[in-house]
Amino acid sequence: MSASTDLDAMTFLGDSMVWSPWLRVGAFLAVLSLMSLLEAAFPRRTRRISRWRRWSTNLSLVVCGAIVVRLAAPLGGVAAALWAGSNSVGLFHNLAWPDALRWIVALAVLDLAVFAQHVAFHHLPWLWRLHLVHHADPELDASSGVRFHPLELLISALWRALVVLALGASAEQVLVFELLLNGMAVFNHASVRLPAILDSSLRLLIVTPDMHRIHHSTDPHEYQQNFGFSLSIWDRLFRSYCAEPKLGQVEMVIGLPQLDPIRSTSLPACLVLPFTI
Repeated sequence: MSASTDLDAMTFLGDSMVWSPWLRVGAFLAVLSLMSLLEAAFPRRTRRISRWRRWSTNLSLVVCGAIVVRLAAPLGGVAAALWAGSNSVGLFHNLAWPDALRWIVALAVLDLAVFAQHVAFHHLPWLWRLHLVHHADPELDASSGVRFHPLELLISALWRALVVLALGASAEQVLVFELLLNGMAVFNHASVRLPAILDSSLRLLIVTPDMHRIHHSTDPHEYQQNFGFSLSIWDRLFRSYCAEPKLGQVEMVIGLPQLDPIRSTSLPACLVLPFTI
């Protein structure tokens, strides 16, 4: 690789580290605002706990997580993609595939990797302790989509970076995927009532709020179903798909029954939960 190419890659990396976080924050706030308005206009369930009590904790958790990830893994998936590209590392750099096919495979494989990660967080005890923070939310709405323990976010970022290196995905593909992932997480956690025909149609491709809400049920069988975040195909393919909860969407109980709801909405309690439960 020439010195000029190296300089171009370094320049792009430097630029991406400046604008990429702002693009993600802007997209996240836009989707969060839209889904919040839709929740107010078309609520799926009756709110039992003050939104502001829960939102202050949920949004604080994502800020804490962003800080931890930024400090511990500052370059992340975009930088991993740039490094893989400049060093010809990864599957895509050894296959003469058209760009359109690379985009499809990249987005699908990265989504499958997130699905596999989610399953692992449910079945490995030490990871489940971290993931408990997400399931401890006593209600579900758009803010729940970013309610994760900072250590879970760090592990997730490192895992995605490894997948990016193995795949050889481009920086653009990684950025688009992460924007979609964040947007879909906010969307499918929202307490929004979609028309039945729209919900059933969307489920053929993506995870809808009614589909994902089942995953937050207190029923031991139901919270081990519907692991998908974006594409719904993985749950169908791996036989972890549940169409409807036993008690219905309105009567279904959400959260962790062993935790007091007040404790579940406290930021300090959430941060120490994996080490105290």
